[in-house]
Amino acid sequence: MELSITATLALLGVAFFAGLVSSIAGSGGLLTLPALLWAGLPPLSALATNKLQSAMGTLSSVTNFRRHGYLHIAPLVPSLMMAFCGSMLGTLCVQRLSNELLMRAIPLLLVLLGGYFLCAPKMDDRDYPARLSNAQFAATAAFGMGFYGGFFGPASGSILPFLLVFLLGHNLVRATAESKLFVLVINGVSALLFVISGGVVWSLAIAMGIAQIVGARIGSNLVIHRGVGLVQPLIALVTLLVALKLLFYPAA
Repeated sequence: MELSITATLALLGVAFFAGLVSSIAGSGGLLTLPALLWAGLPPLSALATNKLQSAMGTLSSVTNFRRHGYLHIAPLVPSLMMAFCGSMLGTLCVQRLSNELLMRAIPLLLVLLGGYFLCAPKMDDRDYPARLSNAQFAATAAFGMGFYGGFFGPASGSILPFLLVFLLGHNLVRATAESKLFVLVINGVSALLFVISGGVVWSLAIAMGIAQIVGARIGSNLVIHRGVGLVQPLIALVTLLVALKLLFYPAA
């Protein structure tokens, strides 16, 4: 499909900002998907294009976090595998079940999470005692978030840091970096399925993906250099805004 130069530039701007925000606090997809629908893409093409360009931005932030030593992949492999399996199962289930219940429940959960981050004592760069072992986290939270990401998905990148901090005791900067790797695996499954089935508007996906890469690199550098002083309030703000969006504009 043909898009005007103005519409294309607007989509690139949204993709850049989404990559910036998502690399810090998650939920960038709630900016890009409505923008693609606004530009006139059919829903399936919008979903397909959004998944691919978002995966490119997430890969950029993952690479940057790993290069700076904030990502240690080996301990996460069991959890990543369970998240992958959960995402596959969730993707299959969503084709058969209604997600109306989740549309009602998730905003309330996000309000609670955002309130927690706003009211919690200021976090620092220390790790804390874990409430679950890595194996227990893999079998419960990782699989559950994988399923959620495949079945529904909004705000996965905002919920995951909370789980990594609260259940595994990781400091917030480390948890932010690790959450991007989880999101990359979970969304990568959906992106691959969309590529196989068709529907991706390749020229737009690549252009927006490049904008996402630039935004994600800047955002991840802000996390690395500014630390929890930036991440904690921004996660709270984005989480609450996403909750309000889902409460009042669930289909937008």
